[in-house]
Amino acid sequence: MREVQVIVAETLPATVDELYRKFGVWRTARALVLAAWRHHQTVSQVSQLSDRMRRDIGLPEAEHAHSAERYWSIWPDTR
Repeated sequence: MREVQVIVAETLPATVDELYRKFGVWRTARALVLAAWRHHQTVSQVSQLSDRMRRDIGLPEAEHAHSAERYWSIWPDTR
């Protein structure tokens, strides 16, 4: 139990320093870029969903600046 508490209590710089010593700068940087890219893809995929699909999976409807920018769907928008 103590080991789990120590891991949680470590600061970000200490964690990054440990990763740098264990894997090197390039592998650590590569992992960071890949993690950021995966997060970007997830956000992008959800932002491209129509309002109907967003409601189906329990997300709030997207805020649209202009009605012309709305995602066109073959499904009618029934509310």
